[in-house]
Amino acid sequence: MACKPWPKGKKLVHLDLKGAPPRIGYLHQLIDFFSQLGVDGLLVEYEDMFPYGGELKLLQSTAQPAYSREEVLSMQDFAKSKGMEVIPLVQTFGHMEFVLKHRPLWELREVPYCVGTLNPHKEDGVKLVMEMLRQVVELHPGLQTLHIGADEVYILGEGEESKLWLATPGRTKEQLFLSHVTKVARAIEKAWPHMTIIMWDDMMRGMSQDTLKESGLVGLVQPMLWDYTPDLDVDKTVSLLEKYCSAGMSDLWTASSFKGSTSVYTCVPSTQKHVDNHLQWLKVAASLSAHINLQGIAITGWQRYDHLSVLCELMPVALPSLAACLQTLSCGQFSVEDQIKVSERLGISSVEVEAMGRTSADSSLFPGQRLAELLVDLNTLLNSENIKFFESDMFVRGWFSPYHRRRKMVTPLITMQIHSQASSYLTSIQQKVEAVREEMVRLYCDSTAQEWIEEHVSPVLAPLQRITEEIRACVKEMVP
Repeated sequence: MACKPWPKGKKLVHLDLKGAPPRIGYLHQLIDFFSQLGVDGLLVEYEDMFPYGGELKLLQSTAQPAYSREEVLSMQDFAKSKGMEVIPLVQTFGHMEFVLKHRPLWELREVPYCVGTLNPHKEDGVKLVMEMLRQVVELHPGLQTLHIGADEVYILGEGEESKLWLATPGRTKEQLFLSHVTKVARAIEKAWPHMTIIMWDDMMRGMSQDTLKESGLVGLVQPMLWDYTPDLDVDKTVSLLEKYCSAGMSDLWTASSFKGSTSVYTCVPSTQKHVDNHLQWLKVAASLSAHINLQGIAITGWQRYDHLSVLCELMPVALPSLAACLQTLSCGQFSVEDQIKVSERLGISSVEVEAMGRTSADSSLFPGQRLAELLVDLNTLLNSENIKFFESDMFVRGWFSPYHRRRKMVTPLITMQIHSQASSYLTSIQQKVEAVREEMVRLYCDSTAQEWIEEHVSPVLAPLQRITEEIRACVKEMVP
């Protein structure tokens, strides 16, 4: 049954640049594509790809060059020319791995073994955050809205200073969290009085209305409630939004997902899973009371779960999912007709990227389509049962077991057949890998291609390579 289309409010696409940051030319192609899909703005999470200067220059990526100041400005100018707002997302409490991993900043961690959480008691921590924000705001002329993160603040309260602070009767971890975020929000308000401040909501979900009212955050921030699951609990989500509103936070945002939320290492997304997430969000929107000012929805596309985790699905393979999700929001449903409409627009036979095929000779119907096709093709081969379970093959188990390998006592005829099959798989994989690498480096830095291949291909190649080498060694002992 169809819902009403997404109500009035901005539709933002999240650009997570802490993994696989696109080359600037490809980034412009993506922005143009987003605008064609009806996107109103970008939620840009730069992390170490921002050109921090001065004492913060150490935050810049060493795996690939950070974007230059000119590139950041050109991205904004191009987005604005397409009628799209740019909202930077700068973490200010949790998920500060890209900051706190650096030795000179270790002392600002809440606890030594948690790289992501800032110590809320150190004044230098707030100064650091404000300098990060100052540099980002300065490089975004006319900026109106800023997202300060503040999600998943792990191990909060476990540091020695926090334990001492919490030892005072009446103090709680909730107050500890709120005190830091309020301090940052007030500093932003003082520096840029016109600025709208957004923050993730998850650390506030268990808080009472009274706690939120007393925090000082009311009127300072707009919570963004995120849920990326296909079976999102509509009633629970509506209750949360109503709670924030009753606490005085009536300007609210939501956040869905079009990629990067299935598992930490997923290579190819399921469009239907993400469409289902948006169908649930439509039900939430339809159930909200009129006094909630829904500002919009951020459609997130995570590239890593955090700064130190592996790459999630690359953008090209996720664009059919994004197009399908936006169609769902626009129509209030994702019917067979909607699926056909999206497929025809993208020149593919299915919105499910694993089965997308191609219905048009035009290679540029969506940016990165050629790489998407190559990735799907390679991923299918890597996950084929013949390759994935090669070492469980009857002939390998029966005539080239670890017992045989240790003793170098094998049947040459059969083991050479095994060698031939393994070599054939290796050649096929390597040919596809080279095609992927060649296309990927057109859109991404070399380091991204190298990381993707090491993550997805090397674990599959290694056993096949080992078997071919061991067979050669064993046969050498058996054949004159």
